[in-house]
Amino acid sequence: MDNAFNSTLNAAVMTLLRPLVRILLRNGVAWGAFAELAKKTYADIAWQEFAEPGRKPSVSRVSALTGLTRKEAKRLLELDDPADGEGMQRYHRAVRVISGWLNDSEFLAPDGQPAPLPLEGEGSTFATLVKRYSGDIPPRAMLAVLEAAESVRVDDGRAHLVRHAYVPSRDPVDKIRILGTDTAELIGTIGHNLTRPPDDLWFQRKVSNNRVRAGALRAFRALSAERAQALLEELDAWLARHESPESAGAGAPEDAPRYVSLGIYYHEQLDSQIQGD
Repeated sequence: MDNAFNSTLNAAVMTLLRPLVRILLRNGVAWGAFAELAKKTYADIAWQEFAEPGRKPSVSRVSALTGLTRKEAKRLLELDDPADGEGMQRYHRAVRVISGWLNDSEFLAPDGQPAPLPLEGEGSTFATLVKRYSGDIPPRAMLAVLEAAESVRVDDGRAHLVRHAYVPSRDPVDKIRILGTDTAELIGTIGHNLTRPPDDLWFQRKVSNNRVRAGALRAFRALSAERAQALLEELDAWLARHESPESAGAGAPEDAPRYVSLGIYYHEQLDSQIQGD
């Protein structure tokens, strides 16, 4: 690759690292800890995705690709993955419960809005909703998760959906998990588009303007949140109508379940970031 490409790639990496490093420094993560995570990720990706065609992955191949010594590559590959599978499972199941509440006719009121649900019992109850959409997580545990995120409120023995999304507002651990998943998905989409032909690109757009009046920002935040939430709920309903049947594992290939997501974010550059960058 030529110098212009390498220079542009390096500048892009520096740009995406700036907000990440701010988060790391705010949370006391020093360079050494970050470097270990980066080396571990280099080794894992090289092992899992960059083996030579027709050959099994090898430590020597990982060493050659990453610049790590063979001893260091072997050590890193033997380390446990720090990913919190249980936490991410809880996050995805909370999202599924809210999606079911919004789209499953059994849990909707006559006006099409999410109905207040009795906490327990048979029929259209919160316990039934959780069993259907969250697997083996106990209803009380899911209720605690959704209450902590201020998505659900309980009045007179009934659960009310007060926010049509699961956005952890009080749990810093869940917020950090979202940092990993959502940022990885955006970068993954950009990475896909860098290597695919024009007829196989994934949607990735944004609107921006560097001359918006400061006094108008509050109104734009409200407008964008309202419109974006409405669009996401519409798309969520479409996805719910096209879910793979439970028995799809042995069925036709077009029925095989796949994970898909579409995200919308709001960003505003603060004065301190403009001066610092």
